[in-house]
Amino acid sequence: MEGLLGGFVAILSPETLLFCFVGALVGTLIGVLPGLGPTATIAILLPLTIGLDPVTAIVMIAGIYYGASYGGSTTAILVNIPGEAQSVVTCIDGYRMAQQGRAGPAIGMAALGSFIAGTAGAFGIALVSMPLIAFAVRFGPPEYFALMLLGFIVLLVLARGSVVRSLIMIVTGLLLSMVGQDVITGEVRYAFGVPQLIDGISIVTISMGIFGLGEVFFNLERLAHRSVQAVPVNHILPSRDDWKASAGPIARGSVLGFLVGLLPGGGATLASFVSYALEKRIAKDPSRFGKGAIEGVAGPEAANNAGATGSFIPLLTFGLPGNPVTAILLGALILYGVTPGPLMIQTNPEIFWGVVASMYVGNVMLLALNLPLVGLWVQLLRVPYRYLYAPLILFMIIGAYSINNSVFDVGALLFFGVVGYVLRKLRFDSAPLILAFVLGGPIETNLRQTLMLGRGSWEYVLDRPIALTILSVAFVVAVLPMFGFVRKGLKQARAVNEL
Repeated sequence: MEGLLGGFVAILSPETLLFCFVGALVGTLIGVLPGLGPTATIAILLPLTIGLDPVTAIVMIAGIYYGASYGGSTTAILVNIPGEAQSVVTCIDGYRMAQQGRAGPAIGMAALGSFIAGTAGAFGIALVSMPLIAFAVRFGPPEYFALMLLGFIVLLVLARGSVVRSLIMIVTGLLLSMVGQDVITGEVRYAFGVPQLIDGISIVTISMGIFGLGEVFFNLERLAHRSVQAVPVNHILPSRDDWKASAGPIARGSVLGFLVGLLPGGGATLASFVSYALEKRIAKDPSRFGKGAIEGVAGPEAANNAGATGSFIPLLTFGLPGNPVTAILLGALILYGVTPGPLMIQTNPEIFWGVVASMYVGNVMLLALNLPLVGLWVQLLRVPYRYLYAPLILFMIIGAYSINNSVFDVGALLFFGVVGYVLRKLRFDSAPLILAFVLGGPIETNLRQTLMLGRGSWEYVLDRPIALTILSVAFVVAVLPMFGFVRKGLKQARAVNEL
């Protein structure tokens, strides 16, 4: 409680509250507009935060993240256009409710369910973080290496699409993280005689290029034309029957989303899909889903906000990002001279508890932004993208140049922008690449320190119970999916033999 009160003291300054509001407002705006996601937006705005106080900057970035989870539901319900990936599930029953003249209760329940889940998630962070930090203090290089390896394996298992493609992205990210001066020996690697690469590739440049500029290039051809005909919104507050039907889904979605958010590769999108599948499975009448069931709106909306909140726990307690947004946040913290992990609560308690406290304040701001301004958010969809993206490209170029006042960074931005565009066209998921890039340095350092402590022998790791347990879990997670492939192959072989 003392730490949480200190967090409120840290953020209740006019400047920090202003940037928290700006983050929530921009996040909602980005959630409403399809095409740009929170990852791209944070990457684009990251140069603006470099000169700010670390607490203010992180609070603003966090506001963008969970603000996008709020905003995506509005257009998903009214015009059947999900602003974000986590709002895809909301379209199924939310838009049906709108067609039945119940757009108001759907939007109201989405906002209120998100508020309840987001507040519960913030309380969960305060509750769970301290025991995890007390456990993580016992970690050394072997344990951190094992934990990061487990994260990569879980990321592969939960990867969208081809596992081989995700593995290619992880290896590419690890190789890019090795560019520059070796932290231990001081030797320069993979710089190819380019002086600007001695310090490595900036997280700001690569994230702005792949997620920002690449997304802009991709969406310019994909979303050039669209028509919006929003359904009318009458009363917004849900009825007593709506609350009775939604109370259980909101509670289950909050808990389920929070737990899914802890997983590498989890977060808001996965949480919303899992919640919808659970609610449909346990419903007394599953046939109602897809035809305007309010439970299909309340559960997923609660889950995606709780998932967005829960994904901060691995970042703040272990220094491990579980998705691209928290990976960029990790890079931003390092830029500010802050090292996330178990010692963060001792060395920078105002940042740790400031982020947690900002979630309470930010949820109140988001509730005030989403309910009264529904009509404004829908009208923004009518703005042609050609007017939106040109200033964004100019803004990214200025941001890349301002980092080191170097034209080389602008060229690197354009290069990674083309790379991001090509990856999208080839249906590669860029998330594993940026996660591997951010974690590449720490996992290499911990691996080499482990080998030095063990004098080159892996027996040193086997004598560490925590590291050995984590590696065993990683092995089980890696092997279990193979049994599914073997079973599927045997069934196909039997079918061929029978023919």
